[in-house]
Amino acid sequence: MSDTMTPLIQQDWNAFHPWRVGAVRHRVFEDPLLQMDSLLALGRRLEAAGQLLGIDKASTAGTTFTTSRADVEGLEKIGENKGWAILRYVQNDPIYRKLVDGVLDSVRPQLEQKDPGMHYRAGFIFVSAQHSVTPFHFDVEHNFILQMHGRKRLYVWDPDDLVVASEQARNRFHYDRNRDLLVWREEFRERAHVFDLEPGQGAYMPSTSPHMVETGPGLSITMSFTYFTRGTRRDALLHKLHYMAQRAHIEMPAVGRHPHLDDLTEGAATAAAGVRRLVRRLTGHPISRTDPPYAGVIQS
Repeated sequence: MSDTMTPLIQQDWNAFHPWRVGAVRHRVFEDPLLQMDSLLALGRRLEAAGQLLGIDKASTAGTTFTTSRADVEGLEKIGENKGWAILRYVQNDPIYRKLVDGVLDSVRPQLEQKDPGMHYRAGFIFVSAQHSVTPFHFDVEHNFILQMHGRKRLYVWDPDDLVVASEQARNRFHYDRNRDLLVWREEFRERAHVFDLEPGQGAYMPSTSPHMVETGPGLSITMSFTYFTRGTRRDALLHKLHYMAQRAHIEMPAVGRHPHLDDLTEGAATAAAGVRRLVRRLTGHPISRTDPPYAGVIQS
């Protein structure tokens, strides 16, 4: 994983758009860190940190997306059961941080040309039993989701599809990470980008792209490489402000509908935030970074 000059994720970078769903290919699945013995060792370390999670075996597309703490014994036996486990924030493990950095550093030059300011990097590894379902949901980060072992079908919807996820649903999610307004309907399948993934294949999902996953007949291992950019921070800020405006009974057009208004809104919010940070600095209070390099409980 030391060759950071050649992208470990392949796609048509000239055609890449940070807010469009797309297929990718990769060679990350060859890494020994993604074999089951290595993942079990990682799972032991993450279990102690509370970062090994599981999901209900009976989950369907419409199930509320919730997780609970899991253990390595369950991870080891997941191939015999239904459901899946998630090894979360693996970039906070010194060994796996090199993997996350190796992959994201290899594509950063291409990304920076169109979506600068990569920060808040993270890695998530999903180990799924046969015929398991990841419920319909969305996340805040940009995401390269790469298949390492087995097969799965990934459904992804565009981040601006207001039929599948309303503007109100996105506003609320960016405000407090609440997904209650994102509700599954079976007819949504017809609107999705569908990826039948096997090792070496993957997809790029922009922030707040709704998605849902169904695994095939065998064990599946998938890894997500996620990050924020200046663009995701701006989008999140605008949606959060729109939600606050709605609570004050002020109607706002959808984010992106009127770019000049978005610019004015962002500018006013950024100026106000700058004043607050200055006051904290002058009064001796600590000021956290707005662009930390890594997500999760450990920063550096």
